[in-house]
Amino acid sequence: MKLVATPLPGVVVVEPAVFTDERGWFMESWNQARFDAGLRELGLPAPRPFVQDNHSCSRAGVLRGLHYQLPPHPQGKLVRVVKGAAFDVAVDIRQGSPCFGQWVGVELSAENRHQLWIPEGFAHGFLALEDDTHFLYKTTDVYARDCERALRWDDAALAIAWPLARVGGTPMIAAKDAAAPRLGEAGDGLPAASPLPAPPERE
Repeated sequence: MKLVATPLPGVVVVEPAVFTDERGWFMESWNQARFDAGLRELGLPAPRPFVQDNHSCSRAGVLRGLHYQLPPHPQGKLVRVVKGAAFDVAVDIRQGSPCFGQWVGVELSAENRHQLWIPEGFAHGFLALEDDTHFLYKTTDVYARDCERALRWDDAALAIAWPLARVGGTPMIAAKDAAAPRLGEAGDGLPAASPLPAPPERE
């Protein structure tokens, strides 16, 4: 298992070690000791224990997000795709963060087997790139309706570069996601900054 930092501090790509032979392949999809050690090497804290697993299936062009939960039930998410492919996005929405409003997107697929660690304090969403895309994620807290929040996927202030051309140009979105507020309209419905490292200075 190899953990790779993204341009958004705290968000990490997890690349598993995959062992193949004529029979097929094997990998560890989750190893807490290796995961925690990899985060420490990047100067990041270990997450709270994972307490819930979720599994969704989406048609190509389905866009889910941008979702997050407020305290007392904030969720960190370790996400992966086991069938199909998705463009996965994390957005820093921690008030007071030096990266507030910044996003990072990575492609997760059954082929590359990568995972994305999204800490508490970040909004999360994904665009299914293929039909029958199966998306799995582990969360550090349970679903809590009263704490559930969302942001508009197409907020111009975020300017997320969703690869819509790959799915015909128009995403399929749930009514509640289409009605979500923009970042500037969220007001007190945003989490406070947590002690994650600041982004590196540009030369």
